[in-house]
Amino acid sequence: MGEIRVGTCSWTDKALVAGGWYPRGRRDAEGRLRYYTEQFPVAEVDSTYYGLPSTRNSLLWAERTPEGFRFDVKAFSLLTGHPTRPEALPADLRPALVRQRGRDGVDPGLLDEVWQRYSAALEPLRTSGRLGTLVFQFPHRLAPGRPAVEFLRRCRERAAGWPVAVEFRHPGWWREGHLDATAALLTELDATAVAVDMVQTLPTSVPPVVRVTTPALALVRFHGRNTAWGTGTKEDRFRHTYTPDELCEWAPRIRDTAQQAREVHVLFNNCCGDAAVRAAESMRHLLGLS
Repeated sequence: MGEIRVGTCSWTDKALVAGGWYPRGRRDAEGRLRYYTEQFPVAEVDSTYYGLPSTRNSLLWAERTPEGFRFDVKAFSLLTGHPTRPEALPADLRPALVRQRGRDGVDPGLLDEVWQRYSAALEPLRTSGRLGTLVFQFPHRLAPGRPAVEFLRRCRERAAGWPVAVEFRHPGWWREGHLDATAALLTELDATAVAVDMVQTLPTSVPPVVRVTTPALALVRFHGRNTAWGTGTKEDRFRHTYTPDELCEWAPRIRDTAQQAREVHVLFNNCCGDAAVRAAESMRHLLGLS
C-alpha cells in the first residue's frame, strides 16, 4: 500500500496566520513552516502561480523541513495558459509579454525562458528530495479537443524529466464519454491526474473522478463545496467547512487509490481561516494517520 500524505494548499494564508492556529513564538516565516511540518508531511506552494519562484526560497524551504517532507508546487500562470500581468514576470521579460497582447498564444521562446527560470529556482527542492510534483492547473477555457491535447503535449515536453500533475478546470475532461481518453492521455504523458472535490451543482463543476495515471503519485485536491465557486472573492469561492460525512465519502476512495500509487497526496484548498488545517486533521484521523 502506498503512503498517504495529507496537508493543505498553503501554510502562509493570511487568514490562517491571523486565526491563531500557529502558536505564539512561531509566527515568523521560519517558525510557521517548521510548526506546519510537525503537523503535516506535505504542503502545496501556491505563490508560484502568481510569480516565479526564487532559488533562495527553495533553499530555505529545504533547510527548514525534515527529510522526506514534500512540496507540491503550482506551475506559473503563463505556463498553463492563464492571463498573466507583465508585472508578474522579471523586468527583462516584461516587454516581450506586452508585445504579444492581443495575439493568439504566447511566443514559445518566451515560454521556454520562463520555464528555464522557474525550474532552475526549484532545483534545490528536487535535489533535496523535497519536491512532490509540479501542479499544472489549466483554465476552464482549455476544453477537450485536438488543440488542447497539442498544448498539453508541449507543456509536458517543456517539463521533461520533472514530475507533473494535471488539474483540469473544464468539466468535459472527466465526464462520461471522455474520461477514459483523458486518463489514457495523462498516462501517455506520464502525468498525474488530479482528482478534485468541489460543489457539484454548477455548470462548471468538475466531476470527482479518481484515476491513477502514474504509479509514483496520485493527488486529490479539496476545494470546498461553496456554490459561489467561480464568482466573488477568494473567501466567497473557498469558504467551506467540511463535515465528517463529506470527508467519510472520500476515505475509502483514498485508501483504494493508495493500492495503486506509491504516494497519495491529499490537499485541502478551502483556505479560509483554519478550515483547511482542521479538515486535514480530520482526514488524517479518519485514515488512521494520526
